[in-house]
Amino acid sequence: MSEDRYRAQHKKRLSHMPWLYPKLKPHQREWAQAWQREIQQELMALETVHIGEDCFISPDAVLFAEPGRDIVIGDGVHIAAHAFLHGPIQIGNHVSINAHCSLDGGSAGIEIGDHSRIAAHTMIYAFNHGTASGRLVREQPVTSRGIIIGRDVWIGANAGITDGVTVGDGAIVGMGAVVTGAVPANTVVAGQPARPVKARGD
Repeated sequence: MSEDRYRAQHKKRLSHMPWLYPKLKPHQREWAQAWQREIQQELMALETVHIGEDCFISPDAVLFAEPGRDIVIGDGVHIAAHAFLHGPIQIGNHVSINAHCSLDGGSAGIEIGDHSRIAAHTMIYAFNHGTASGRLVREQPVTSRGIIIGRDVWIGANAGITDGVTVGDGAIVGMGAVVTGAVPANTVVAGQPARPVKARGD
């Protein structure tokens, strides 16, 4: 197999499994870092996105940010293929956002603490529509209270987090859960709507 074909395939692998990026061998890391510099520099030139050190952002991820709705990314962050992010979003250090996640900060924003993990197909929307009768949904006012996700949080695949929610430090959100209220620190929640099921570590 030619080096070009191998490298193209490895880029696909990294895009879908970016946790492999820090584990690259020295000869792989050389070309991967150059590839990432190009992607990240172009992104920062086109959008109000601020990227920390040693991050990985898939070229298939979509990040949109405007002045006043910035996306700020800490050090060592991984964003996988087909993730969609629209600011304002503040991402701490060593956070992973996996494939097909969708995050929209509304006007109030999303904050994600250091070392948190967001599994594939998670949806986090920091806005909501009014639901008054006698008026089309598309004509309803849009509100935004913001979402805060603490430090060392694990959000399982296909979870949903609605506007106004705070997820405490060390909490775990089960796969497929729909979180509509505050999650206490170090608590495991599951279900639709999500409810506490045990303390973390039990």
